[in-house]
Amino acid sequence: MRINKYLATHKYASRREADKLIEAGRVYINDIPAVLGSIVKNGDTVEVKGELKTYRYFAYNKPRGIITHSPQGDERSIEDILPIQGVFPLGRLDKDSYGLIILTDDGRITDALLNPNSGHEKEYEVATLDKLPKGFKKNLEKGVDIGEYVTKPCHVEITGKRSFSITLTEGKKHQIRRMCGAFGAGVTELKRVRVLNIEIGSLKEGAHRPIQEKELKVFLESLGV
Repeated sequence: MRINKYLATHKYASRREADKLIEAGRVYINDIPAVLGSIVKNGDTVEVKGELKTYRYFAYNKPRGIITHSPQGDERSIEDILPIQGVFPLGRLDKDSYGLIILTDDGRITDALLNPNSGHEKEYEVATLDKLPKGFKKNLEKGVDIGEYVTKPCHVEITGKRSFSITLTEGKKHQIRRMCGAFGAGVTELKRVRVLNIEIGSLKEGAHRPIQEKELKVFLESLGV
């Protein structure tokens, strides 16, 4: 296994950050300085000298009308309005949706959280234009054909004649809107309220708070870090 992949797999750093550690002469294989492209074999001893980077994690309530990233034209992204420098959003929320986004500078956890095979929970509150049709909860929970793809089983709680909460373990593009659309229920409001154990709580739109202590420990342990 290449040394940068080894370091990323063992959660020392992302591959890009691992390359920087190697170039800085801080990585050793069997007491010999590693170079870019070095191979780690079974039984080898790998050591990273010096302090590892301290990462930052934030819960952020993305406002409506803001693009997660890569804005076009006169659109604004999270980066344009965020007072924190050097962090990036994990995952996306479309322009018309709002709610919880995890912000971090820890590239190690990107795949662990977003990989569709990881099965990590994300919870949303949804309001619809029309009344929810009969059998809506059952039909959503068993999986919905949204066009060449059938969604995985999920958990739904009906909270009103035109509202419900849904917990997914995947995240296809516009998935909830497409799932509702399959039953003629147009979405008027979509808010993400939880990612794993991180909850949005009373966080106002556009506001952020640090994720730390026990909350952070549980979050990282869920991701295998």
